[in-house]
Amino acid sequence: MPALPSSVPAAVLDTTSTALLTAAENGEVTWYNRAAQRLGQLIGADIGSLPFRAATPDGPPVELRCPTADGAVRHLRVTCRRLPPPRRTDRVPDDQLVYELADVTEQRADRRRADDYAWRLSHIEQLARVGTWEWHLPSDQVVWSPTLKAMLGLAPETALDYPTYRTLIHPDDVAMIEATLDRAIREADSFTYTHRMYQANSRQMRILECYGEVFTDESGRPLRMLGTAHDITEIRQVQDELAYLAEHDPLTGLPNRRALTARLSQLTGTDGRTAAALLLIDIDNFKDINDLRGHAIGDEVLRLLARLLPDHLPAEAVLGRLGGDEFAVLLPCCDADRALAIGAGLCDLVAHTPLAVRGEPLRVTLSIGAAPLDTADDDTLLLAHADLALYQAKGEGRNRARLFAPEQQRQAAHRVDLVSRVRRALDTGQLQLDAQPIIDLADERVRSYELLMRVRDDQHRQIGPGDFLPALERGDMIYELDRWVVETATAALASARAAQVELRLDVNISSRSLEDPSFGDWVVGTLAAAGVPATQLGLEITETTAIANLAAARRLASTLTSAGCRFSLDDFGAGYGSFVYLKHLPFSAVKIAGEFVRQADHGGSDPILIDAVVRAAHGLGMRTVAEHIDRPELVPVLRQLGVDRGQGYHLGRPEPLHQLMARTLTRGGVSATSR
Repeated sequence: MPALPSSVPAAVLDTTSTALLTAAENGEVTWYNRAAQRLGQLIGADIGSLPFRAATPDGPPVELRCPTADGAVRHLRVTCRRLPPPRRTDRVPDDQLVYELADVTEQRADRRRADDYAWRLSHIEQLARVGTWEWHLPSDQVVWSPTLKAMLGLAPETALDYPTYRTLIHPDDVAMIEATLDRAIREADSFTYTHRMYQANSRQMRILECYGEVFTDESGRPLRMLGTAHDITEIRQVQDELAYLAEHDPLTGLPNRRALTARLSQLTGTDGRTAAALLLIDIDNFKDINDLRGHAIGDEVLRLLARLLPDHLPAEAVLGRLGGDEFAVLLPCCDADRALAIGAGLCDLVAHTPLAVRGEPLRVTLSIGAAPLDTADDDTLLLAHADLALYQAKGEGRNRARLFAPEQQRQAAHRVDLVSRVRRALDTGQLQLDAQPIIDLADERVRSYELLMRVRDDQHRQIGPGDFLPALERGDMIYELDRWVVETATAALASARAAQVELRLDVNISSRSLEDPSFGDWVVGTLAAAGVPATQLGLEITETTAIANLAAARRLASTLTSAGCRFSLDDFGAGYGSFVYLKHLPFSAVKIAGEFVRQADHGGSDPILIDAVVRAAHGLGMRTVAEHIDRPELVPVLRQLGVDRGQGYHLGRPEPLHQLMARTLTRGGVSATSR
């Protein structure tokens, strides 16, 4: 192999770790060093097979993938240059090229790892919506990550300095940020702050949550500051929405119960008595709107009222929605008389303002209870007082406002006591049934017994249904009582049937059970399960209950009479007294209210009305029963008027059901009343 020209230090070339070789223009290798020899052995080829010819003389470096003998891959960077012209003394060709083959496999891997790290870091920042920045304190230079620039609406290659960055910060937040950073530098400590920032291209405001730390040298001198910026705009929007919903009703946008009670707590907790009042507002018969027109119409009514009422309230008033169809108005600096006047004004306003619901006028009315702040020590009691006044307004006919009075609280306490007393009696067996006979006026025989509830406990006075049923109608225990009566009556009928005794019982049911669509089927199923013919049980509802729930009454009457049960209209004439309803309801009997019966033997209009009821009922295939017959003189008069049956103290006083059962089962039958 020819020697290298004297211009190339052969000893140096031979000892370098870079593979070097020379070759002629035709590719013939004329010289190589030990590194080139080792490289040839590594890739399993001789020197002439090395891929040096990929590089062109004095051209750019060329990187190649080169498989090795063991199946791995090495990366080579190949460069080529011409040797200097030979001296005359050199015995080398003058067309020699020198090739340098550098193994860059490790450097390439390091670079790839660095690129991968930068790629991962960039994508993690994008996924987390977190940008980073680094402030070199000695040089006062700040480096911003591409993700942070993108968050600001800038291209990654955009040059950005702190003065420009500062112009994007919300002006009200600049001083806070700079004070926080100054403190962190002085104390060489971590820092955090949240601020608003405008995007450079749209001026849309974003909210950034920033964390960072200051790094120092060994002497404690701050060298650099590293920070992150997390875009929490959407998170903050959700938080703001949740905070809004926590204090506002989503349907009407008004303050909700939580917000109102918090405001009430502030007022009731102030030192000294502040003149203030609370109005509790309820939409009359709102359930009918939902049932007949649909809940969407009901919701629209609530929204319309939420817009109408504030315009007619004092400026300082706070209107809110407690839930359902119930609103409340907090009236600061308002005494009792003015609160009542405001409530009455709202009732009058709504009653005379048709609500435009889907293009059609809809009239609603309000019932309002007013309670002054000085009657209560806390917000819970104040709400209770307003609710008591509202209850009175509804009880007096609705569409009116009433002011709380201590007597209402005493009446409420009495109602609560009654309900508790009935509950204890039901649980301990002290709630009992009395049976009062219903007599056939023609033959004076007992046709059935009406069951009447009595509470006989350890208190001085027993109480009957007239005492406690109005209180129970407000709660759900009335459902339990109605079913208890039916089950008790069914058990008695089953016992009588087992003893081969003919017995018929009648029970009263409440308006709440009348509205329960499953109640009729439950009654029929209870009788069938006990093996009691449906003809032995009768149910009664009052006239006012039936007319107020006409569809429900028709449904229940149809279910019961189809099964064979008797179904009676009680207290006919005590309420609306309209004959038109009789033809729509398949009753078995009509019970004439005692108001018309008590003085029937004295002439006047009562006999005329009784005669009209009898004629109408008989014409529709119904029997008649006269109530409250308490004198013997009434019997012949009622018999002459055609009344079929009667009940009252003259015909038979109520007796405990268990005594009736004991006597009946002992005698083996039911005796006719001799009167």
